[in-house]
This record gives sequence, C-alpha cells and structure tokens, in this order.
Amino acid sequence: MKQPFYIDLEEARKTLAEIGISLTTKQIKRASEPDAHGFRKLPFFVDPIDRRLKIERGTLLEIYARCQVQAETVSHITPTSLKKAFDNSP
Repeated sequence: MKQPFYIDLEEARKTLAEIGISLTTKQIKRASEPDAHGFRKLPFFVDPIDRRLKIERGTLLEIYARCQVQAETVSHITPTSLKKAFDNSP
C-alpha cells in the first residue's frame, strides 16, 4: 500500500499548477472552505496537530483524473472517435 502524502493549501495549489491547473491562493482557499451544508469542494481536513488544512496529494490528483475521464465519457467527441475518423481517411 502506498503511504499517504499530505499537503497544505499552498502545496495543493502548486501540485495543480504542475498539471496545468492554475489557481490563485484565493481560489484554492475557497475550494477548501465548507459550504452552507458543511461540505468542502475538495476533501481537505484539519490536521489535528498543526490545525492547518491538509489534503492527500494522490487524492487531489485522482479527483482531476476522474473528472477528465468523466468529461471524455459524456462528450460527443472523444480521442477514440477522432482516431477512428482519421483511420478511415484515404
């Protein structure tokens, strides 16, 4: 089993920037704040020792990977359909 690697808000912002998701500090803070129902947009939690928000790095990246797969699944044009279109050309 892979060891969890917990990161704070700034590290989360930098991790997302590495994969092309550029967010401001304000945007990442907004994603970590609970809404009116007590839910956060992303699964940040309060570290019991230093009382700062943390998220598991792999979970954060997995969320974006799953969103990409879901977007491909529900779109009309997918990488697979494009490949078929080019394979049938003369």
